[in-house]
Amino acid sequence: MQVTPLIWIITLAVTVLFFVYEFFAHVRKPHEPSIGESARWSAFYIGLALLFGVGIGMVSGWNFGGEYFAGYLTEKALSIDNLFVFLIVMSGFAVPKKYQQKVLMIGIVIALILRGGFIAIGAGLIENFSWIFYIFGALLLFLAYKQAFGSHESNPADGKFMQLVRRVLPVTDEYHGDRLTVKKGGTRFFTPMMLTIIAIGFVDLIFAVDSIPAIYGLTSEAYIVFTANAFALMGLRQLFFLIGGLLERLVYLAQGLAVILAFIGVKLVFHALHVNELSFINGGQPLLWVPEIPIWFSLVFIGATIAVATVASLMKTRGDGDKNDRHTVEGGPVATASNDQRETDPQSDDDVSSTARAPK
Repeated sequence: MQVTPLIWIITLAVTVLFFVYEFFAHVRKPHEPSIGESARWSAFYIGLALLFGVGIGMVSGWNFGGEYFAGYLTEKALSIDNLFVFLIVMSGFAVPKKYQQKVLMIGIVIALILRGGFIAIGAGLIENFSWIFYIFGALLLFLAYKQAFGSHESNPADGKFMQLVRRVLPVTDEYHGDRLTVKKGGTRFFTPMMLTIIAIGFVDLIFAVDSIPAIYGLTSEAYIVFTANAFALMGLRQLFFLIGGLLERLVYLAQGLAVILAFIGVKLVFHALHVNELSFINGGQPLLWVPEIPIWFSLVFIGATIAVATVASLMKTRGDGDKNDRHTVEGGPVATASNDQRETDPQSDDDVSSTARAPK
C-alpha cells in the first residue's frame, strides 16, 4: 500500500479539524446531548468510516479494504469497552451530566494521541524485528485471559494511581463549573474535573496496550492502523450518550472481546512462525507449513463474535428483567412515592445527582 507523506499530512490535518469542530460546535457550551443529536452524529461518523473503508478497497485493493474493516470493527468494540470504564470513572467522580461531554472529548483526544505514539513505535518494531510478533501474540493471549476472567468491578477513581495523585496535588472537594483549576486564598487547587481527566488518561494508556497489538495482528500497514483507530474514536462521545443505558446490558462484551483478542493473538503467533528468524526455533528457518489466517476469515470471525456477544447479552439481561418483574408481581406491589410526595420531597433523585460531590 503506497501512502505518500502528503496523504499522511492531509489525513492528520482532517482528523485534527474534525476534533476542533467537535469542540466548538458541541462541547464548548456545556449541555447534555439529546438522543436525536447523539443518534444523528453517531450515524454520520459510522457512515463516514464505512465510506472510507470502501475508498481504501477501491483505490488500494480489497485485501487492504478488508484489513481496514477488520481493524475498525476490533477497535470499535474495544472502544465501547473503553466507554464502559469511562462511565465507571465519571460515576466515581460524580461528574454532572452537562460536563461529561468535555471529559469525554478530552479523554478521546488523549486516547488518539497515545495510540498514535504506540502506532509509530509498533511500526518501527515490526519493520526491524520480525520476532516482535511473538511478543504481540503472547501479550494478546495474556490480555484475553485477563479480559475473560479478570475483575471488572474495580473503580479507577479509587485506585492506587488516583490515591497517589490526590496526595501529590492540592484538590478541592467540589466542582466549579467545568473548570480544571480554581484559586482559593492565593493557592491554586485542582478540581474533581481535572482528577477525572487524569483518571481517564490513565485508562486510555492501559487500553492502548491491547488495542494497538490487536490491530497490528490484522494489518501491518501503519496508515490503516491509524485511520481505523481514528474512525473508531470519532463519534465515540455521541455513542456514549446514545447507548449509555445499553452499556450495562452488554454483560458478555468482555467475553466477546476476550475471544477476539485470543483469536488475533493466535493469528500473530502463526504469522511469527511463518516468518520465523529466531535461531532456537526450527534452526532459524520459517515454518512454512503453519497456516496464515486470511483477512476475510478474520473479518467474518470478528463480526460474528461481536454480534453473538451483543445478542447473547441483550437476551440475558432481558431474561433477568422478566424474572425480576415476575418476582415483583408475585411478591406483592412495590411501594412507590406518589406524585405529590415526589414534588414536595426536597431530596429528589435529580437533586441528589446534581449536588453529588467527588470522593476524597
